[in-house]
Amino acid sequence: MRESATRRQPRQGESHDPRLQPPRHAQVACRPVRPGASPFAFAQKPITVGVIYVGPRDDYGYNQAQAEAAAALKKMAGVKVVEEENVPETTAVQKAMAGMIAQDGATLVFPTSFGYFDPHMLAVAAKSPEVRFAHCGGMWTEGKHPKNTASYFGYIDECQFLNGVIAGHMSKSGKIGFIAAKPIPQVLRNINAFTMGARSVKPGITTQVIFTGDWSMPVKEAEATNSLADRGVDVFTMHVDGPKVIVETAAKRGKMVCGYHASQAKLAPQAYLTGAEWNWLTAYTGFIEAARSGKPHPNFVRGGLKEGFVKMSAYGPAVSDAAKKQADAVKAQMMAGSFDIFKGPLKDNKGNTVVPAGKAFKQTDLELEKMNYPVEGVIGNAA
Repeated sequence: MRESATRRQPRQGESHDPRLQPPRHAQVACRPVRPGASPFAFAQKPITVGVIYVGPRDDYGYNQAQAEAAAALKKMAGVKVVEEENVPETTAVQKAMAGMIAQDGATLVFPTSFGYFDPHMLAVAAKSPEVRFAHCGGMWTEGKHPKNTASYFGYIDECQFLNGVIAGHMSKSGKIGFIAAKPIPQVLRNINAFTMGARSVKPGITTQVIFTGDWSMPVKEAEATNSLADRGVDVFTMHVDGPKVIVETAAKRGKMVCGYHASQAKLAPQAYLTGAEWNWLTAYTGFIEAARSGKPHPNFVRGGLKEGFVKMSAYGPAVSDAAKKQADAVKAQMMAGSFDIFKGPLKDNKGNTVVPAGKAFKQTDLELEKMNYPVEGVIGNAA
C-alpha cells in the first residue's frame, strides 16, 4: 500500500467514549520535544505506523485532532503512515489492525477510539507481541494488560479553564453555556474547569449545562444550543465529538464560542474566541521515538500544557486585550507548574464542600478522575 494511504470503511453508528479515568498506578509522560528542536529529527530505523479513526478525519473535532497528528507524522523521515477512518467499534477494527500489520508492515498502531481497547486491541495485541499498540483513553493497567499495549491522554481541563477566563471577560449576560454528551468524570472536570475559569473573572457568572446523551447527536446539539441561546447564554463551549453544529448554530444566533478538540475558527471566524485543543503529536512522537530506538513501550502516558499534550487555539478578533492578558498570565502559571485548578475551599452546586480549605489537587491526583459533581455556579445536575 502507498505511503500515507487511507482505507475507507462504512460507519456503523456505534458511539464511543474516549474519556474514562486512568487506572490506579503511577503516571508516565512521554518526553516532550525539546524547545527549538524538530520533532522529526529521529535517526533511528524506519517504521510503519497505523492510525484508526471511528469517524471522519475532517470532523472538526475528536477524530480531526488525531488526524492532524498523523499528518505531521508523515513529514518525519523514515516514517510511513497508513490510516483508516469510519471504522466502527466492532470486530471491524480488529480486521483493520490485522491488515495494517500483515499487509503494510505496521509495528506501531494507534487505535484512537475508546471502544477499540477491550476486547479488540487486546485481542490483536495478544496475537502480535512484536507490535506496539497505543490507545487514546485511560484503560492500561500494570499487571493486567500486555506490555506491548499502552494508553495516552491529556489534561485538557487546563485549556477549558482558560476558555472560561476568556468567556468570563466576554460574556455580557453573565450566562455561559456548556453542551456535553454525558456526565462522566472527564466531562464534569471540563465543565467545572470552564466554570471556575469564568468565575475567576466574574464571581457571579453561571454555566448552564445541557447533556445530549451521546457523543455525536447533531440534532440534539443544535436544539440545545438554541435552547440555551433563548435563555440568554452568550458564550458557548462543549464536550461532544464534533463541535461543528454547536459552533455554527451559536454563531448564527449572534453568540460567541470557545472550541474543543481542534480549532473550529474557520467555521465561525468572528464568533470564535479561542479553544481547547489536543496536541497528540507530542504523544505520538514519544511512542515512535521509543519504538525506533528499541526503548521500552511507554505504557501509561499523560500530560497537559506544560508537557505539550494540549494547546489553546489562537485568539479570535473579538477577544479583548484584558481577556488575553489574564488568560496569558494564568497559562504562564500552568506552564510553570504553579497553578492548581481544583483547590479549596470549593463547593458543589448544592452547597456541599468537595475540596476543603488548604487542600489542592495536582493534575496527576487520581481523585480528580472520579469527579462526580458540578461545582458552584453550574446550573444542571450530574445525574
